[in-house]
Amino acid sequence: MMWAVIAKAVGLFAVTNIDDIIVLSLFFARGAKRPGTTRNITLGQYLGFGAILATALLTAWGAGALLPQSTIPYFGLIPLLLGIKAAWEAFSGDDDDLDAGKKVSVFTVAGVTFANGGDNIGVYVPVFLTVEPLDIALFCAVFLILVGVLVWLSKLVATRPGINEWLERSEHILFPLVLIILGIVILVKGHAFGL
Repeated sequence: MMWAVIAKAVGLFAVTNIDDIIVLSLFFARGAKRPGTTRNITLGQYLGFGAILATALLTAWGAGALLPQSTIPYFGLIPLLLGIKAAWEAFSGDDDDLDAGKKVSVFTVAGVTFANGGDNIGVYVPVFLTVEPLDIALFCAVFLILVGVLVWLSKLVATRPGINEWLERSEHILFPLVLIILGIVILVKGHAFGL
């Protein structure tokens, strides 16, 4: 029974977080050669994912009024605004120190992770409502272990020879573009602003 729960948790995590590999890889490219990048990305991913888990747990336990489901699509504004800011910096020349890399903030990673987690919350809540509390604890433990694996995989992708050079060269375009697209997709998919 425990192995079945673990297998279900792994599958659920993979389905709801596979897109994070791209976003996290871009964060690694953005912070390339900058001390503290891996630490900041790891902390930010755990902070953002912890907020996703907390929201899903609170919603499943009847505290949905704290964060009504209708508000989740508006979190798409976070990556959208961060993407617009990054694009502005890249194209205005404020962000031209490409060799040293750019500082990657824990809170930027956390904000993007949480904003991108609307589908996670929407999938985790029904699962949490149908399993025993011990299974929920097991799901959460597996998820938290897999967050570390996700960060490791993203760094692996971002540092592969050829890929890392391409990401570092293209990051100033890809990073804002991916964030803007992610924000728009979250807003449109959630019908924010009547979209």
